[in-house]
Amino acid sequence: MSDFELPEDVQYTRDDEWVKAEADGHHRIGITDYAQQQLGDIVFVELPSPGDSFEAGQPFGVVESVKAVSDLFAPTSIEILEVNQELEETPESINADCYGIGWLIRVRATKPEELEKLLDRTSYEKTIEERS
Repeated sequence: MSDFELPEDVQYTRDDEWVKAEADGHHRIGITDYAQQQLGDIVFVELPSPGDSFEAGQPFGVVESVKAVSDLFAPTSIEILEVNQELEETPESINADCYGIGWLIRVRATKPEELEKLLDRTSYEKTIEERS
């Protein structure tokens, strides 16, 4: 399809974020490889604080690159458990490994049923193709 890395073991949003279930029932969230390539070199990330809560679709942070500033949207209703503190000093980690060291937040889904609305890899690929 393209030069984008799209792992099978994560779910996706139309807002170019990924959501990965963890063994403890919580989820890790980041931006997709497609998103980071579109943004270019990421120079700043603004993330929420642990304990903050957001409803599905609400903005929870910002990613700033040399090209643009983009809001980050809660893929489901979430409570923030942990933020990737490393991104304060090295936001370019998102460009280097968006599914690994470049993760953004670790969350508890407060309305787990909303996870069913997330996209699988094939559906997310279609949303990218529709934009091209």
